[in-house]
Amino acid sequence: MPGKGSLFVISAPSGAGKTTVCHRVLESIPDLAYSISHTTRPPRYGEKDGVDYFFVSEDEFLRMRERKDFLEWALVHNNYYGTAKRQINDCLGSGKDILLDIDVQGARQVRDQLSEAILIFILPPSWEVLEERLRKRQSDDEEALKLRMANARNEVRAVREYDYVIINDDLDEAVRNFTAIVQAERCRRSRVVPLLNWLSIGV
Repeated sequence: MPGKGSLFVISAPSGAGKTTVCHRVLESIPDLAYSISHTTRPPRYGEKDGVDYFFVSEDEFLRMRERKDFLEWALVHNNYYGTAKRQINDCLGSGKDILLDIDVQGARQVRDQLSEAILIFILPPSWEVLEERLRKRQSDDEEALKLRMANARNEVRAVREYDYVIINDDLDEAVRNFTAIVQAERCRRSRVVPLLNWLSIGV
């Protein structure tokens, strides 16, 4: 029987590059699943429903929240985001690791319910680089950009709550560090020893 999988929770301020890092890690580790969140925000250019997010109306999101369908949910930049419990539980129960890309509020909710979750925070090398990356997106006006920078400063204060921190200065190095964390967690005694039926010792 497979052991229980691990949940890797990734957070970062907007513009730190966590989406790019996550995609590269998923390419590097084929047996790592990705949790697709629900959101009420409209799709950005190139995003697909059921691939990047499940794009739902606010009414539908609130109905799911009332049914307690979410492991975590949050209101971020005036839009709702949430992670369905069933997706996470099915994956972990089958012994598969899963990556969850959420904000600080959501990460706190997950840690409260799943204390064994592994929390990873991705930081930019500097505030100047973060602002430059946000401007290059060309998806926000000046007021929205200022809001994202203000939110980023608040989010970074939560870095002490995370198990690991990755500085995304060089993308390849950030991906290597992320991959190393996943591989190290897979080698934990508590995860490996119970699968060895020939090893008659306690964990």
